[in-house]
Amino acid sequence: MKIYHLSHTDLDGYGCQYVVANYFKDCEFYNSNYGKEIEEKFEEIMIKVEANPDEFALILITDVNPIESVCEEFTSRVSRLNHAKLLLLDHHQTGKACMEKYPWYFLDSSRCATKITYDFFSKIFGENKELSLMVDIINSIDIWLSDSKYFELGKILMQIIASSKEINRTMFAKQNHAYMFFLLNKAREYFHLENPNIALEDATHSIKKEFFKNDKNDTLCNLISDYLVRILSENKQDYTIYYKDKKGLLVYDIGNVSVIGNDFLVKNPEYDFFLEINPGKKISLRANNKIDVSLFAKTAFNGGGHANASGGIFTSYKDSSIYSKIYEQTKTYLEKFNEK
Repeated sequence: MKIYHLSHTDLDGYGCQYVVANYFKDCEFYNSNYGKEIEEKFEEIMIKVEANPDEFALILITDVNPIESVCEEFTSRVSRLNHAKLLLLDHHQTGKACMEKYPWYFLDSSRCATKITYDFFSKIFGENKELSLMVDIINSIDIWLSDSKYFELGKILMQIIASSKEINRTMFAKQNHAYMFFLLNKAREYFHLENPNIALEDATHSIKKEFFKNDKNDTLCNLISDYLVRILSENKQDYTIYYKDKKGLLVYDIGNVSVIGNDFLVKNPEYDFFLEINPGKKISLRANNKIDVSLFAKTAFNGGGHANASGGIFTSYKDSSIYSKIYEQTKTYLEKFNEK
C-alpha cells in the first residue's frame, strides 16, 4: 500500500505527516493551504494514483476541511477506482456538514489533527511513547490548552515551523518536507531538558544552520543561498526560460532574491537573468551585467529599476501552487516578445 498524504502547512499539518511517517515507509507528502490549492494538490495526487492501477493507494487528508462541493468531487474521482480509498482526519468544526454526509470524513474538534492521526494509527499499529509526547505538545498549542505543562514548549515548536519559510514548497516540495521533519526531529532532543522551551528557542538558529550546512560554516543567509543555488544549478534545465535571445532562470517566491539570484548567475555564467514571480503578480529581475533588466522590466512588466535589479507587475499572471503551471504561463507570455 502506498499513502498519498495531503495536509496543512502549519505545525499541526506537518505533525500529522510526522506521525504517518513513523508508521509507514511508502508515503508521498503534499501540503496545502485552504481554497484552490487543496484542489490543485489533490489533482497532483490523483494523476499519480490513476497512473498506477496495480498499486493500492490510500489518499489521506489531514488538518484541512474542503468545502462540500470539493468533497463531492473527491468522492466522485476516487469512487471510480478499485485500487484507491479516501480518508480525511480533521478537527475544524466548519467541516461538520461534510462529516455527516461523507463516510470517509472523520471530524473531532476536541483534539488537534495530529492527535487524531496518532490515535487512529496507534490503535492499529501500537503506541509510541516518544511520538506520543510530540503529539501532546502539538495538541496543547493547536487547540490552545494554556494550562497544559507542554503549552510553552508547543508555542516554540509552532513558531519554529511557522517561521521556517527558507525552502519554497511550491518549487522544492520534497526538500521543504525534509526540512520540516529535520526541525521536528531535532526539537525532540530538547523535550526532556530543564526549561525545554527556552533551550529549544535558544538553539533554533543553530539547528537551522545544521540543516543547510554543507562543508563549512557560514552565516545562515549564505548557507541558505548556497543550498538553494545548488538545487537550482543541478536542475536548471527544468527552470530555464528565454526572453528574446537571453537565457534566464524562473523561480517562484524564493525569497532573498538579490543574494540567491546573484549567487546563481555567478555560478552559472551561461545565464543572463534571474526572474522571480511572487504571489500578487509582482516580479523581480536580477542580472550580472549581461542584460539591462530595467529595460526588460519596462517592456514586459510595466516596471523598471536598475540595470542589474528591477521589478514590475505580471498583470496577466494567475497564481498557482504548481510550478509547472507557473512556468508554462510565464514561458508563453515571454514568447510573445521573442517573436518581435
